[in-house]
Amino acid sequence: MERRNVDIIGKLDWLTILIVVVIMVCGWFSICGASADMENPDLFSFATRPGKQMVWILCAFVLGAVMLFITQNFYNSYAYIIYIALLLLLLVTIFVAKDTKGSRSWLNLGPVSLQPAEFAKFATALALAKFVDRFDFNPSHMGDLLKACAVFVVPMLLIICQNETGSALVYLAFLLVLYREGMTGSVLFLGFCAILFFILEIKFSPVSFGEQPFQLGTWLVLTIIQLLEAWMIWLMSHNRSLSLMVLGIGVGGMLLGLAVSLSIVPFKVTWLQVALIAITSAYIIFRALKDIARRYIWVAVFAIGSVGYLYSVDYAFNDILKPHQRTRINVILGLEDDPKGAGYNVNQSLIAIGSGGLTGKGFMKGTQTKLKYVPEQDTDFIFCTVGEEQGFKGSVFVLLLYLSLLLRLIFLAERQSSVFGRVYGYSVVCILLFHLFINIGMVLGITPVIGIPLPFFSYGGSSLWGFTILLAVFLRIDCERTTSY
Repeated sequence: MERRNVDIIGKLDWLTILIVVVIMVCGWFSICGASADMENPDLFSFATRPGKQMVWILCAFVLGAVMLFITQNFYNSYAYIIYIALLLLLLVTIFVAKDTKGSRSWLNLGPVSLQPAEFAKFATALALAKFVDRFDFNPSHMGDLLKACAVFVVPMLLIICQNETGSALVYLAFLLVLYREGMTGSVLFLGFCAILFFILEIKFSPVSFGEQPFQLGTWLVLTIIQLLEAWMIWLMSHNRSLSLMVLGIGVGGMLLGLAVSLSIVPFKVTWLQVALIAITSAYIIFRALKDIARRYIWVAVFAIGSVGYLYSVDYAFNDILKPHQRTRINVILGLEDDPKGAGYNVNQSLIAIGSGGLTGKGFMKGTQTKLKYVPEQDTDFIFCTVGEEQGFKGSVFVLLLYLSLLLRLIFLAERQSSVFGRVYGYSVVCILLFHLFINIGMVLGITPVIGIPLPFFSYGGSSLWGFTILLAVFLRIDCERTTSY
């Protein structure tokens, strides 16, 4: 045991640990600037948020050290058991947790409150790594891909039941892990199309095409579907005649109908587009059966499925999303101006960041943060504290720290000798990347406000401990990268 401990200390990637420690320190100073009382700046009292965060950080070091002394063989052997245990904890949380700001995701353990969703990330990463590490796993096989997706979709659904949609969306980062392992890019393409169609429909559905009896948003999406049909045929087979025929029937017919509607008899051109998509899809299926080219069928499935998805967007937006979620999306898309409601957090955050200028106002001298104008300024919106107190230079420094951490973790993931280690490593990278992108994006007003913390930086014990476990397990796996099990 002593020899093994010495080897672990020697093989640990201390550069990664150093970067994380610097991020924690910067986060602690930002928490001080955001929440410390100027009249009584006792930064180390447990009664203050800086003091509590110091305790969380010290406990994180202890927790991380404990995780480092557990062998990779244990994590590999008990990955599914750990995963199931966390799923059960997520399920129990739905029924026993108290309602906190509309969500039931926090468990009260005496003086400490913990959020199981933060700890389920490392368990899900272990289970996914274990599943992908099977000798017969094939990411291009639909059955294997669906099973792998189920590994992170199940905790997503449980967290959504806790009314923590933001935390649940983080689990979509595992799709990037599967893409690294050979999943076809078509899955990411479908995800991109779903987001694009949703935004176009919601953004432009209130807009009419001049005086025509149809909405600009629906017309735009259907036109894109028609163009993609022809492009996908060309991409799959370079069959120029077929792709030109699909393009001519779809887009040509739409343009002819649009000309008739504009100059002779106004009618819903979008209905004509749906009919043309049905005709071209039927023809594509016919050619697929005739030429024994089953890949063409997927083009037809994509087109028909996209039309169905398009006409379900309004229902999902108006009848499934909650009012505050709809308002946030409308504010992001510029459909509503709600500076005192849903847009208040973002507006105040932008004011705080902008007031910092190049060099900032100095430590604990930020007026926006000290006067509590920015809600959640030491948790979800803590980056605005960096912008106000440390300015553009300080913000760039923090972003460079995260960039260094991500690049280092990618390097560590690529040098793993096992699929298990590589998949787990990329899971860590993708989760951190998702948190970083969404958190900074919502502070700058370019992504919806979904309430997720900045890794190792925001105030809170659950998120800090969850990220610490996530990273410490990978560092331990990296120590044994040359050891077979």
